Amino acid sequence: MSYCHKFYCILTASLLFFGVHDIVISKNGQIERLMHHTMKFKLVADYFSNIEQEPSRIGMTKLLAELFEQATPKEAGMLAYLSLGMLRPPYQGFQFNLAKKNLILVVADLLGETPASISAQEKNVSDLGALLDAWENVPATELALVDVYEQLQHIESISGAGSVEDKIQAAINLCRQLDPLAAKYVLRIILGTLRLGFSDMTIIDALSWMQEGNKSLRAVLEHAYNISADIGLLAETIKEGGVTAVKEMQIHLGVPIRPSAAERMPTARDIIKKIGSCVAQPKLDGFRVQIHIDKRGEKPKIHFFSRNLLDMSAMFPDLVHAVDELDVQTLIAEGEAIAYDPHTGTFLPFQETVKRKRKHGIEQAQAEYPLVLSLFDILYLNGKSLLHETHEERRDVLLDLFKNYSDSAVRVIEEKKISTAEELETYFNANISAGLEGLVVKKPDSIYQPGKRNFNWIKLKREEVGHIEDTIDCVILGYYAGSGKRATFGIGAFLVGLYDKNKDRFETIAKIGTGLSDEEWKTLKKKLDAIHSLEKPKNVEVAKELYPDVWVYPEVVCRIRADEISLSPMHTAGKTATHPGYALRFPRFMDYRLDKSAEDATEIHEIIRMYNDQFKR
Repeated sequence: MSYCHKFYCILTASLLFFGVHDIVISKNGQIERLMHHTMKFKLVADYFSNIEQEPSRIGMTKLLAELFEQATPKEAGMLAYLSLGMLRPPYQGFQFNLAKKNLILVVADLLGETPASISAQEKNVSDLGALLDAWENVPATELALVDVYEQLQHIESISGAGSVEDKIQAAINLCRQLDPLAAKYVLRIILGTLRLGFSDMTIIDALSWMQEGNKSLRAVLEHAYNISADIGLLAETIKEGGVTAVKEMQIHLGVPIRPSAAERMPTARDIIKKIGSCVAQPKLDGFRVQIHIDKRGEKPKIHFFSRNLLDMSAMFPDLVHAVDELDVQTLIAEGEAIAYDPHTGTFLPFQETVKRKRKHGIEQAQAEYPLVLSLFDILYLNGKSLLHETHEERRDVLLDLFKNYSDSAVRVIEEKKISTAEELETYFNANISAGLEGLVVKKPDSIYQPGKRNFNWIKLKREEVGHIEDTIDCVILGYYAGSGKRATFGIGAFLVGLYDKNKDRFETIAKIGTGLSDEEWKTLKKKLDAIHSLEKPKNVEVAKELYPDVWVYPEVVCRIRADEISLSPMHTAGKTATHPGYALRFPRFMDYRLDKSAEDATEIHEIIRMYNDQFKR
């Protein structure tokens, strides 16, 4: 044994003896991290508690950065998921299948009380986990983060006859190994009520802060995340290989690319003035999907990801079968899946298409609402990324792929070259007459920019006289008790807001009291009561004069129509120290946006542009 090797062994053993588990000497004599799972879940719970009590966004970011700094790469990935109340990224999905009534049994067992007593107490606290604050439990040993994570995975995986009872017992066993604070957060994760008050954007800032002591890496980290939308993978990558490894992150088949988005402009003339000669495609009102195909193994792997990065493949067996016929080894493409009437060949409204989004009765829905998939872009083909190819080049690749393809369920969307505002207006009117929403206008020389909203793509939608040129996707933040007839419903109006990506928070833009039938008001109250909060969520900015009677976590997205956008001293959307906020004039509810997450709602900068466009028109 060489002297160096003896020294290595003695030093490593000594460090372990004294409780230092994350240091090792490499073969070249440099000190490196030893990838042991040493982080205790108690430490994680302490940080979660501090984050909950921290009022400032930058303070929360710094606390998260401190926590990530102490983690190994694998632990960092787990932390990224758990801090968002998840076990895995959204595209993989997870479901504990334990309702509140099941968790009441867990808490009753831990506290030695009856389920009825716990149920009564729960109505007076912020959440079920808060009842464990009075629990006195001193575990024999502190569980590591990885142990808790693996036990949570086990609870989720239990299935079959008697699985609910087995899950309840497994949750009890896990909590008994934890101190009350840690057990509280475990219960919240299982119940889906963790909600620490930030999204993946704050995690990205925290990883930058961990690495550089500021947010200077946000653009680099966000770009990598846009290409490979897995926040745990991003955290693990930067811990393992630093910024260099993050910059080298590539497309992963089976991991969604965050979709590019279109800006809005009010008229054909404005669009031509902005981008000149262009191409235009019909705007279909269906499910935007990203298709991943991998035929390199024994069995093809085919995924359909929604706009908010959920795997919808099981809902579309007809389309999965259709795209399986494509002559490719690997492919990532984007398209719009929309229901149609096979007798008339016409597309159905989105309200009909959305009936395909279900977990049960899929075969019946498939027969009643057949889908056609119109592909409008291709991002990856046979091992090669096409993100840096121009739209024109990507279009040629897509058309070439369909030369010998004959399944009518999948097609390449129509595209028309446009040179003048008059041509664009004529094509727009033709699509409106055909019952479509309008057009998506694109720059022929633009590359695909994942996760970005810019003027490479521009929406031109139907104008209604006296209205702003498009509907607005808003997030419900709370509701007000009704008066008169609606007093019997318990809800008479609701408060909506928009997402500010830079601040990772929601800001108010309107109170809405019209657009719903009596039954729809009752349904909305039931939907909101399921996500109510006893106090204002941390990531919501509301003037005190607008505080609702019931707060809800910002999760429900709805489509709102309004006559115009006005300036408001009260609403916080776009408000600064020197500029008032923005508000919707005569807003009314249209429908829910089931395909969008809260962070996918209309952003503040879009509202500012729409406000300015009103005066042009």
